[in-house]
Amino acid sequence: MAPLDLSPAATGDMVADLPLDRLVALADALPPDQAVIAYRAWLHGNPAMPQRFAAWFNLGVRLAMLGDRAGAADAYRQALLAKPDLWQAAVNLGLSLEALGDGDGALAAWQGGLQPAEARTALLNHQGRLLEQRKDYAGAEQALLASLLADPRQPDVIQHWSHIRQKACLWPLHEPGIPGLPAEDLVLQSGPLGALALTDDVVLQRRIAEAWITRKVPAAPAHLAPARGYRHDRIRVGYLSSDFCRHAMGTLIVELLERHDRSRFEVFGYCSSREDGSDLRRRLVAAMDHHVPIAAMPDEDAARRIRADEIDILVDLNGLTAGARLRLLRWKPAPVQATYLGYIGPVPLPELDWLICDSHVVPPQQALHYAPRPLPLDGLYQANDSRMPDLPALTRAEEGLPEDAFVLCCFNNFYKITESVFEAWLEILRRLPRAVLWLAEDNALGEANLRARARLRGVDPARILVAPRTDPARYLARLRLADLFLDTTPYNAGTVASDALRMGLPLVTLSGRSFASRMAGALLRAVGLPGLAAETVDDYVAIAVGLGEDPARHAGVRAALAGGEAWRRSIGDSAGFTKRMEAVLEAIRLTP
Repeated sequence: MAPLDLSPAATGDMVADLPLDRLVALADALPPDQAVIAYRAWLHGNPAMPQRFAAWFNLGVRLAMLGDRAGAADAYRQALLAKPDLWQAAVNLGLSLEALGDGDGALAAWQGGLQPAEARTALLNHQGRLLEQRKDYAGAEQALLASLLADPRQPDVIQHWSHIRQKACLWPLHEPGIPGLPAEDLVLQSGPLGALALTDDVVLQRRIAEAWITRKVPAAPAHLAPARGYRHDRIRVGYLSSDFCRHAMGTLIVELLERHDRSRFEVFGYCSSREDGSDLRRRLVAAMDHHVPIAAMPDEDAARRIRADEIDILVDLNGLTAGARLRLLRWKPAPVQATYLGYIGPVPLPELDWLICDSHVVPPQQALHYAPRPLPLDGLYQANDSRMPDLPALTRAEEGLPEDAFVLCCFNNFYKITESVFEAWLEILRRLPRAVLWLAEDNALGEANLRARARLRGVDPARILVAPRTDPARYLARLRLADLFLDTTPYNAGTVASDALRMGLPLVTLSGRSFASRMAGALLRAVGLPGLAAETVDDYVAIAVGLGEDPARHAGVRAALAGGEAWRRSIGDSAGFTKRMEAVLEAIRLTP
């Protein structure tokens, strides 16, 4: 049989008289570029056919597959002209416009789409997703709420809606609730990251993470690594991360990679990080014996690459955060797999063996609630980079701070600020009339809600100051200008708390039961100031007020930090930390 002639002219002659169902069957059997020719020929030959909307829609799908987003958008517009209630075309038109960088056009397509009630959620969810990306949290929260009111059985939508409310400081967090959805389900579907700022109940955090993993991360068909491990002269340790770049994780981990004893360890970096061109990224890549880019690899291919490299211990640096490669981990490409630093809570993935921590952040009485099994280091859990960048000389005037104020600061993300924490801050401000509260810029709705709550509680909103985002060096220099760092709970500052102590800035925290709620307390213990870690809200307020009212006491705490010298001797002792990390890696290595 002669091959089918799919030139434009021949295809036009061949398909013009086909019924639509036969055209669709033909196009489904063709490569996308040839299907485009077929659909265009059919549309040209059938200018009055009622089913043209379907052909236009299918043409748009094929053009999108070929990367022609502009052509796809035009096809979807034609489909909507022929059938205005074709909501699928409105969804795809918005996605095409979003890919072309026209976010306003995408929102207009989704907002103007006509659809039956059962399909309304698709358009609302895309609106909410894009508005959240643009930090229009008011619009995103309303779009996702409308979607949940139409169909409350959407765990992913619940997760985003709940976390948007955390970021926007919309309190009480889950009120007035969602009809048809029990309050417990709202909590259980709040997502792993939101859970750390929602509760210090480790059992509940684990249940939330388990529900998310069950829904999102299916088991792999097989495990790849030999159960008994390998025989290597040097331990092959692989670090897996999407944050080998200018990111808090990259900042913390870089010197550990550099300092690993190459006579005993061979360092592999499995990297799905963005190429940001930063000095830190160049330093991270240079610190690896083998830099293996896996961003473009499917999870199975990346897992098989790790297996081929015969990695002894794979250390996941993402956990349940953005960029995680959990499906890769489910292939068990290394005989020993640990999670460290990226997500400081339970990561109940069956293929993970260890959660690297310390005995303060995961005390023995809580250890049984965690998954995977806690592996405490001897000393502080947190890696650090002892190198100090060149810092600019800043003044309070340059940063918009009053010279004579007692500056309370918190540079944590807004989603960590809970209603109870903010009420404690307001009480501190009421009792320290010379104090101001200095926050890091996050989002406009959250800032407005915090100011509104302050006004409601009798605190002048003008006492809340916001520092715009800046580069890492200026951010560190700013910390020197404050008098006291007020931590959040149940999700403490981690990297930021370490940075504050490094800059000689005293910190007050409130410790709870969970890893996330005990991070800053572990750092304070390391620098010799455990008394600044409170265990009740009243004590937290009392410690902060006491430091603000008693200049001599405040000066004594400052002196104990010695301008960061206490940090350098303890938290910043990267050489000592590397030895402690290597000791636990050697302890968990499997040898046949």
